[in-house]
Amino acid sequence: MRVPVAWLRELMHLPADVDTKQLAARLTAFDLKLDTIDQVSDIQGPLVVGRVLSVEDEPQTNGRTIHWCSVDVGEKEPRGIVCGAQNFGAGDHVVVALPGAELPGGTAIAARKTYGHVSDGMICSPPELGLDGDPGGIIVLDGAPEPGDDAVALLGLYDEVLDLEVNPDRAYALSLRGVARDASQAFGVPFTDPAERDVPADGDSYPVRVDDPESCPVFVAREVRGFDPSRPTPEWMARRVEQAGMRSISLAVDVSNYVMLELGQPNHAYDRAKLSGDIVVRRAEPGEKITTLDDVVRTLDPEDLLITDDAGPVGIAGVMGAAHVEMDENTTDIVIEAAFFDPPTIGRSVRRHKLPSEASKRNERGVDTELQARAAQRVAELLVEHGGGTIEPGLTVVGRAPVRAAVSIPEDLPSRISGVDIDGDTAAAALAAGGGEVRHADGRITLTPPSWRFDLTGPYDLVEDVLRVVGYDQVPSVLPPAPVGHGLTKAQELRRRAGMVLAGAGLVEVKTFPFAGPVDFDRLGLSADDARRRQVLLENPLSAEQPGMTTTLLAGVLATAGFNVGRGHTDVQIVETGRVFIPQPDEPTAPIYGVDRRPTDAELDAFVAALPHQPQHVAYVLSGERVHSGWAGRGRAASWSDAIAIAHRVAAALHLRLTVEPAELAPWHPGRCAALMLDGVVVGHAGEVHPRVAREYGLHGRAAAGELDLDALIDAAPDVGPRPEFSIFPVAKEDLALVVDASVASAVVHEALAHASPLIESVRLFDVYTGDQVAPGSKSLAFALRLRAPDRTLTDDDITAARDAAVAAAAAAAGATLRT
Repeated sequence: MRVPVAWLRELMHLPADVDTKQLAARLTAFDLKLDTIDQVSDIQGPLVVGRVLSVEDEPQTNGRTIHWCSVDVGEKEPRGIVCGAQNFGAGDHVVVALPGAELPGGTAIAARKTYGHVSDGMICSPPELGLDGDPGGIIVLDGAPEPGDDAVALLGLYDEVLDLEVNPDRAYALSLRGVARDASQAFGVPFTDPAERDVPADGDSYPVRVDDPESCPVFVAREVRGFDPSRPTPEWMARRVEQAGMRSISLAVDVSNYVMLELGQPNHAYDRAKLSGDIVVRRAEPGEKITTLDDVVRTLDPEDLLITDDAGPVGIAGVMGAAHVEMDENTTDIVIEAAFFDPPTIGRSVRRHKLPSEASKRNERGVDTELQARAAQRVAELLVEHGGGTIEPGLTVVGRAPVRAAVSIPEDLPSRISGVDIDGDTAAAALAAGGGEVRHADGRITLTPPSWRFDLTGPYDLVEDVLRVVGYDQVPSVLPPAPVGHGLTKAQELRRRAGMVLAGAGLVEVKTFPFAGPVDFDRLGLSADDARRRQVLLENPLSAEQPGMTTTLLAGVLATAGFNVGRGHTDVQIVETGRVFIPQPDEPTAPIYGVDRRPTDAELDAFVAALPHQPQHVAYVLSGERVHSGWAGRGRAASWSDAIAIAHRVAAALHLRLTVEPAELAPWHPGRCAALMLDGVVVGHAGEVHPRVAREYGLHGRAAAGELDLDALIDAAPDVGPRPEFSIFPVAKEDLALVVDASVASAVVHEALAHASPLIESVRLFDVYTGDQVAPGSKSLAFALRLRAPDRTLTDDDITAARDAAVAAAAAAAGATLRT
C-alpha cells in the first residue's frame, strides 16, 4: 500500500517534529511493515508558477512552429521563453523551471540562445518533472495560482510516499483511513475519520435486487444526474491518485479510485443510460459470458458472483465491470455501487479468471461492513463538487452488515502470554482504542470487534492487538532454562552415524519436497497395483500434480539427480534422509482441536492414532563415474554393486549384517535389483536403475540407486556393538572356485561360506566366470578365504577341515560343487 505522507497527515494530528522515518518506524512496530520511503520527484532550484502573457508563433525552416512566449513568473519583468508545445495559450498558468534549477535525470536549466532568442527558463511537461503524462504537452494548471508561487508544493513533487507491506489479515490498512487510524493510535494523537458524514435515508434510489444475500450481505446504490464528463480532475486529486500507485484517467474514474484509496471501500460507477432495468446480484449461469473493461471476453463459472441488469452481466462482483456499461465522454448520469461481498467468493473469481485488480485486492480480504453507504455518499459528493450535477434523492440499501461475534479473554491473558506486566485496565484501553466495543468486568475483557477488523476472531488475536499498542519492544528477551541433558538418544546417535558413513562414501546430502503424485509414480515405472501408489492426500496441495505425501524418497532424489545432470554435472552421487508417509488400512480421521487450550492426553492419543506410519528412509542415486578418470588412468562408472555396497556400509556402521536376494521392483532393472534382508525381513532395495526410468529423469548411461528403511535398521541395532577381537597368530589363505547354477546369487554363497567355520575370518568374491570350462547354465564363483584362530597357529589339518566345511556349506545352501 502506497501512502502519501502529506495526505496521511491531513487525517491525523501528527506532531510537526515527527519526520517520515520516525513515522515509518512506529508503523512498522505497529505491524504495518515499511518496504520503502519514496520521493515522487527530485528537483532542485526554482520551480515556479508562471502566467503566459503572450504567445507569438514563429514557423521554422524545418516545418516546425515554435512559440516565443512572455511569461510572468512573479518578478518585476516577465521572462522570454521558447516553447514548442501546442496545448496552451495566453492566460494559461504553467510550470516554469528558472535558470539554476535541476530537474529529475540531472537536466540543468540555464538561459540559452535558441531559435534566434535567449530562452530564460523552460516551461515544463509532465515527464520533465518525473510525472506521468504526455511528453508533447506542457502542464497547464487549473485555477488561478499566483505567478511566482512554489510549483513544487503545488504539485506535491516533494511529497514522500510510504510503501507499506500489508499482511493479508489487515485489509483495513489498504486505505489511508486504516493507516491513519493505526498511526494515530500508535502516536496517541486524534484521528479525523474521512468516512464520517451524514447519509440521507429518504427512500430508495436505483432499484436493486440481491438473489444471493450470503455472498452479498450489503449492496448500496446512489445516483448522480447532470454530471459534466469534460471537467478535468483537480490537480491535487490526480496527484494523490498517482502517488498511491494508480493512473489518473478521468474525473469520474479518479473520484472512484480516490475514495477507494481514502476509505478502503471499492466502488463502481455505471453509465446510467447504458443500464437496462433493475440491478440484480446473482450467480452466473452455465456458459454465460462477459466482456470486461480490459476488452477480454470471459466465460463465466456458475460460482462467479455477478452484477447484472435485464440485458445480462454488467460486472463480475468485486472484481471488474463490463465494457459496455463503462463511463465515457458522453456520460452525464451515473449510478454508484458500493457493496460488501463475501471475501472467499471474490478471491475464487479472481484466481479463476486471473484478474487481479485494486478493487478485488480489497474485496477478497474483506472491507468495512458498515462503510458502503458513506463511501457511496463520498463518491457522489466529490463528483458533484468537481463535475457539476446533482445528487438524486434517495439511497438504495439492500441487506445489512453481518453481526460480529464477541471475543472474551481473561484480563491477565496478555500479561501471561507476553511476559509484560499489563494490567486489565491497560489491556481493555488498548482494545478500545482500536475502535471495538469493550466490556471489562469480573476479571474478563470482552471485545466486539469493529466492523473493519476481520482478524480479531480468537483470544490470542486480542493479545496480539494489546501488544501492538503496548509495544512489542517491551516484551522481554528471556531464554528458557535449559533442561538437564542426557545426550543423544540411541536413534539420534545412530542416524548421525549413518549420515557420517554416507558422507564418507562420497554422497552429497540433498533435501526435496515430501510430495508426490501419479505423475511421479508413472515416471518411476510403478505398476497400477503397487502399494506405494496409495498416498496420504493433502487438503490443499501446492501442486495438483503432487496431491499427496510421498511414499518413496526415490522420486525426489532421482528428479534432483536429473536436474543436476541437466545443468552439466555429469557425475552425481546424492543422498536424502527423510520420512515417507504410509497410510494404514482403516485408519481413523484425524480430529481437529481448537487453540484455546491444550488437548487432553486422550485427545492427543486419538490424534496420534490417526497419523499415518512415517518411517525414516534413506535413498541415494549414483550416476556417472564412481571413480573419476585422471592422470592415473581411466575411471569406473557407478554400478549396481556400488549401490549394494553402500547399503552394507550403513548396516555395518550399526553393527548389523544384511543378506542379499535377487528381486524385481520398480524402478530397478529386473535382473540387477537386490532385496536387502535383515533377519529374513526386507528393509530396502538397491541395484541398477531401469534404463527407461533413467532416461525419464535425464540420467546418462547406467545409474544405480538404493533405498533403505533407516528406522528398521536403527530398531534392530544393538545398544553396544560386538567387541572386536584380534589374533596375534598368522593368517592362512585359501581360494575356492565353486560352480553354481547361473540363477544363484553370489551373496547366497558368500553368506554360507562366512558362517561355515569359526576359523573363517573373511570372505571376498574376486572372480565370476561363465564360458566353455563350465557347464551351460552355470557359473564359477571364486572366493578368497582368510583363516585364523584366536589361540594358536593353524595346522594343515585345521585348514583342510575349514576348507571342507566351507565347500559343504556352499553345497547345502546353493548346490555348489568344487570346480576342478
